[in-house]
Amino acid sequence: MLPTWSLAIVGAITAVCVGVFARGLARIVGVTRMGTSAPGRLAPVGPRLWRVVRETLSHEHFKHRPWVRIAHWVVMLSFPILAFTLITAFFQLADPGWTMPVLGSFAPWAWLVEVFAWAGLIGGIYLTIVRTRTGRGGEPTDVLASGDGFPQTSRFFGSANWQARYVEFTIIGVVACVIIIRGADYAYLQDNEIINFPLTFWIGSLMGGLSQGALGWIITIFSALKLALSVSWLVVIGLVPSMGVAWHRFLAIVNIYAQTNADGRPALGPLPDLYVDGQPLRMDSIEDIDEDATLGIATVSDISWKGLLDTATCTECGRCQDLCPAWNSAKPLSPKLLVTTVRDHAFASAPFAKAAASLEDVHSGDLLGALLERDAIGEHVERTPDSPLMPDVVTPGVLWGCTMCGACVDQCPVDIEHLDLIIGLRRHQVLMESAFPAELGKMFTGMENKGNPWGMNPRKRLAWAKDLSFEVPQVGLDVESAADVDYLFWVGCAGAFDDRAKKTSAAVAELLNTAGVSFAVLGDGESCTGDPARRAGNEVLFQMLAEQNIETLNEVGAMNIVVSCAHCFNTIAKEYPQLGGYYKVLHHTQLLNRLVRDGRLTPVPPSEDERKNITYHDPCFLGRHNNIYSPPRELLGDVKEMELTRERAMCCGAGGAHAFFEDKNGEPISQIRTRQAMATGAEVIATACPFCTTMLNDGVRGEGADIEVKDVSLLLLEGVRRGQER
Repeated sequence: MLPTWSLAIVGAITAVCVGVFARGLARIVGVTRMGTSAPGRLAPVGPRLWRVVRETLSHEHFKHRPWVRIAHWVVMLSFPILAFTLITAFFQLADPGWTMPVLGSFAPWAWLVEVFAWAGLIGGIYLTIVRTRTGRGGEPTDVLASGDGFPQTSRFFGSANWQARYVEFTIIGVVACVIIIRGADYAYLQDNEIINFPLTFWIGSLMGGLSQGALGWIITIFSALKLALSVSWLVVIGLVPSMGVAWHRFLAIVNIYAQTNADGRPALGPLPDLYVDGQPLRMDSIEDIDEDATLGIATVSDISWKGLLDTATCTECGRCQDLCPAWNSAKPLSPKLLVTTVRDHAFASAPFAKAAASLEDVHSGDLLGALLERDAIGEHVERTPDSPLMPDVVTPGVLWGCTMCGACVDQCPVDIEHLDLIIGLRRHQVLMESAFPAELGKMFTGMENKGNPWGMNPRKRLAWAKDLSFEVPQVGLDVESAADVDYLFWVGCAGAFDDRAKKTSAAVAELLNTAGVSFAVLGDGESCTGDPARRAGNEVLFQMLAEQNIETLNEVGAMNIVVSCAHCFNTIAKEYPQLGGYYKVLHHTQLLNRLVRDGRLTPVPPSEDERKNITYHDPCFLGRHNNIYSPPRELLGDVKEMELTRERAMCCGAGGAHAFFEDKNGEPISQIRTRQAMATGAEVIATACPFCTTMLNDGVRGEGADIEVKDVSLLLLEGVRRGQER
């Protein structure tokens, strides 16, 4: 047992370690403060606090990993609960029999400590095994080497494994010390009852033959070890403020609190406004922008403080790339590595990083050098908050590989908003640098001059209706106002010009007519919603098109709108309100499902001989971005679900304007998704977006598969016609 005066030395050492930890926290705050404003992230306080509590305790982001969810939950809670045992360990250095006043003899507290000690030990070992087994994956080029279309590489590729191993070692070591000390306490304090040592008394029983002196030294040694592990952990993470695998246990609380939506919905659906000098960009004020103003993200100082907090919070778990279509098709993009690369650049650019770099050089590979991040600092000593991110930190292949499907945002357990970073970088490249894939130039020109991405003649927007047996009313010609009909049918560019999508437009119109629903279209008065331009980074073109459409919709008195394109649905329903356009918008599967439920449409299933197995592909901008999963499935009836379905569905590859430019890196995403559909044994792939239809048809051709791709409306129309014939 140590002399009483030694506690002063231990206390002083602990205070120094806490100071190093505080210094690391200050460095994180310093990096975060380099960012721009992030309006609306701090209020309302009540719902945001409740969201933090709910998300922390429920671990709802782990719902597809039940055992990891349980293990992480107990490890997380063991951290604050077992922190109290450090007080006991401190005083037991001098007095092995010391117990906390009140709590020390309170049986429920003893149970809580021992339950979470054992659970933390088991959970820590389990998570270590998971990381070890999962970490055996190959390089990105090995992705999808098999034909099943699922990831074949580790989600921990590129993560700082030594940091994770160190955190795991600390967790396991501390909880093991707690368990051993509790067992020795039972033997040392001979008059203790088993009720106060419910899960460790048997360890004390094994020590029953030892002397009091020996037991006292066991308690002292393991108390010292527990304190050493704990305070050294504070030192390590204090010296490495970019160690997200450790810091996330503190930063995640703030990051979850400051997420985009106070109700906890992921940052999907509408893209954020483009802010210039703290104000959202609008067309009526664009001429007032200072000529030196920066549009989008050029440097780390252009990222919002929330975006920089995102990077510091990243745990490097790789969940964001599990379902990323770019990563899983062996393209250069990994959402995780994008975030961690920007994080490392931000920390290397911060003022404290340059100060550290002025110290004596530390040779590469030295442990102290690694802890001080000297390798990165020495290499990037010239970096400042104004150093450009493109193309040295983020390459064009990484930036343009994203399809904006949102799987990374949806899967992230600490609510990192990857798409905000990507769209900010794209906006700067397009609006300030004119640096983008060549095919996008043609798309921008077509949208600006002809109102559609293909540059087709707007007068052909009603060509899809020429073979229908009834007239499709047009607002301004056949009906005076959209208020005179039940719905304005927004056809969309694909529905008007793409041959496959034209069939969907005709099917929707025929179903509405059969159900007795009055509707009208805008014809050549309709223009592209602007979705491809916005997700490619051309915010100015998007707002030009959006304002034109909003003016048209308001002039014709549109209130209820039905659309057959998932992208048009998301844009009109979720993004036009940013510009003052508020409408009641339904996707065609929602309206058609309502008509079937109301008995206004009566589909008849095919006969046994005609029946085909159907699987359904969830469009990202209908499902993940807008949480619409049930209506299409209710219309289809019995479907053979793919392994990756609903919120875990994989993108078809069309989003983020990828329908209009070819990404030659890696394997076509459409073929990967097609293989996943083929694995179900289905003969028909049903979907509910014209871009998905196009991409999956390309995938079917690429795979040489004998499988049809049809919109849900076409399959419903077949059923309705069968009913009419019979």
